Amino acid sequence: MQRFALMTEIIHVFQTPVSYGDRGWTAEARGQGREDGRWEGWLVFTPADGTPPLATERETTQSNRQALVYWARGLAPTYLDGAFRRALGRAA
Repeated sequence: MQRFALMTEIIHVFQTPVSYGDRGWTAEARGQGREDGRWEGWLVFTPADGTPPLATERETTQSNRQALVYWARGLAPTYLDGAFRRALGRAA
C-alpha cells in the first residue's frame, strides 16, 4: 500500500498586509493535500517584527490544488480581516 505524502504549501501571498494595532501582518494562504485528493486551506499571518505567526484553523476544503488556488486568490481584504481575528482568538 502506497502512502500519500502530506505536504504543506504556500498557495498564495496577499499583497496587502493586514493591519492590527500598530503592526502590519503579511497574510498567506497555505494548503495541504489530503489522502482523498482534496485540499484543505487555512491562513497564516506573520508580523513584521519577527514574533510568532498566527494561523486560522481550516478555512476551506477544495476538490484539488487548483481549486484551492482559485479560492485563495478570490479572498477580499474584509475576509482576511475576519480570518485574522479568528486566528487572534485562537491564539488567546
